[in-house]
Amino acid sequence: MEAEHLEILNFLRRFPPFNELPEDELVELAKNTAISYFKAGSQVLEYNESISDLYVIRNGSVETYNRNGDLFNRLSEGGFFGEAGLLRKGKVRYPVKALEDTLIYFIPGSLFNRLFDEYDSFADAVEVEGHRRVNQAVKKQENRNESLSATVDTIITREPVSIDLNASIHDAAAKMTDEKVSSLLIIDETQHLPVGIITDKDLRKRVLAVNRSSTHPVSSIMTENLTFVQHNNRVFEALLIMMRTNLHHLPVLKKGQVVGVIALSDVAQHESKSTLFIVSGIFKQNSIEELTELAESVRASFVRMVNEDANSRMIGSAMATIGRSFKQRLLELGEEKFGPPPVPYCFLALGSMARDEQSIVTDQDNAMVLHDDFDPKQHDAYFKELAGFVADGLNACGYTYCTGGIMATTDAWRQPLKVWKNYFTDWIENPSPEKLLHSSIFFDLDGVWGQQKFADELNSLIRKKAKGNKRFLGSMARNALNRTPPLGFFKDFVMEKDGKHRDSINTKRRGTGPVADLIRVHALAIASSQRNSFTRLEDIIDSQILPQGRGPDLRDALELISMVRIRHQALAISAGEVPDNNVAPEDLSHFERKNLKDAFQILSNAQKYLRYRYSGG
Repeated sequence: MEAEHLEILNFLRRFPPFNELPEDELVELAKNTAISYFKAGSQVLEYNESISDLYVIRNGSVETYNRNGDLFNRLSEGGFFGEAGLLRKGKVRYPVKALEDTLIYFIPGSLFNRLFDEYDSFADAVEVEGHRRVNQAVKKQENRNESLSATVDTIITREPVSIDLNASIHDAAAKMTDEKVSSLLIIDETQHLPVGIITDKDLRKRVLAVNRSSTHPVSSIMTENLTFVQHNNRVFEALLIMMRTNLHHLPVLKKGQVVGVIALSDVAQHESKSTLFIVSGIFKQNSIEELTELAESVRASFVRMVNEDANSRMIGSAMATIGRSFKQRLLELGEEKFGPPPVPYCFLALGSMARDEQSIVTDQDNAMVLHDDFDPKQHDAYFKELAGFVADGLNACGYTYCTGGIMATTDAWRQPLKVWKNYFTDWIENPSPEKLLHSSIFFDLDGVWGQQKFADELNSLIRKKAKGNKRFLGSMARNALNRTPPLGFFKDFVMEKDGKHRDSINTKRRGTGPVADLIRVHALAIASSQRNSFTRLEDIIDSQILPQGRGPDLRDALELISMVRIRHQALAISAGEVPDNNVAPEDLSHFERKNLKDAFQILSNAQKYLRYRYSGG
């Protein structure tokens, strides 16, 4: 065999669908393959032109488009295209343009069609490339929930109205009346952003109710430490922020500039059919007994969101917000019952709640960070009692006790800030897979009540010490590889063999859990400040530590597996059954099973890369 043919042979062996073929067929392919060069920006294929070859990228990259001009896919080394045209009347279905200088192998269509007919494994890989199938399934879901994906800038009705912080309260009230607005941004000309905001409510409570003179400066009644929302955040997310912070007005930023202010009424009008107004009901309840009565409403809310085609990110964020609200209200009630805390503290959410990835099937993972003035002899009885009250309340509301004891009721997880800093320092600087096996969950933490700065300090410490620590990242990676996707040697599902979940797949333990685990490792490696797996992936993609295209594939795989799990739980609730994470493949359509296999294969490939990248730790 000539040297150029040998090079082609060795290349094809590395990539699907060609790695599914026997050696003699690969040799035949190599001998009949031509090569051509395309300059960056040049058109490789035009829509509806005749096509007679399969195109395989030797090096470089291309973009494929739908006939309406929307981006369909990006392909790089080893990617192939043109199969849709070869299988359907010999006409190009997806136009292709070179992103950079690109070398492409041409495999004769006649040879491709023969291999497609004779080898099922080759045909399965080609028919619709796995990652594309997953991507298209996810996009289809996104298109269905377009109404839930509207961004904040779509509900801005006017430019922001502002006034100088030295202006009088009277002048501010007059301007609000003249401009017909319910809020006014307060501006300090020396500052890049507004320094405060006043609302109609402020005028009532901070001026009229206390008989404050209207000649006082508006700065004396403004709310400082503004909470902003980005213009491209979803309306849904803005609603969640308002519910978490009890704010009714949010300034909107675009490229660092305020472009408007949205009010709760704006969001409520847009989200009038939202199921998340249940959160406001939680804070109206005055006992554990009353809170437990909302459990059925939470399940109904979950089912409605699924039926309204919300995606997993929306549902996960909504359920986490509801869970946080239960914790916050229980802590309020606890402080009312036991009195004010003897020292400041922060109550932490851990795991899926901290990541905004909670489903209806969840236990409680939490901890308590206490002020360094904490004295066990004087103060621990109070905090232990408070932690027990919250744990019992959460259990009564449907958040079961953590079987692993990851709760603030456990003495080790109810400690001063300095002890927590020592925990994380030891875990990171003296790592081992065994030591980190049960502590990985603590690397997803979020303060839900009390001194948020304690949680911020811990997250800052984690980012600082974890970045670039090969031993720690290697240990975390090895633990992340303990849970593998349920695919066998021949890419068939590997299912539970005994117990009540026989012949099913645990979509959390073998699906969403492993994805979250490996994303966490990459996020720690780059010191990402994000906690949600999807937003962590955005940082990871931007950092370019993954091979091209792997990040978006992993995002789509996480979304698809999550939705299979979520829909399974919603169907169980609707049928009056107890929801769980165990999905029987036979209950899925052929299309769903194929998509799920593709998603698990993406996860498997991502784990292989994780092992490779952090093997030196």
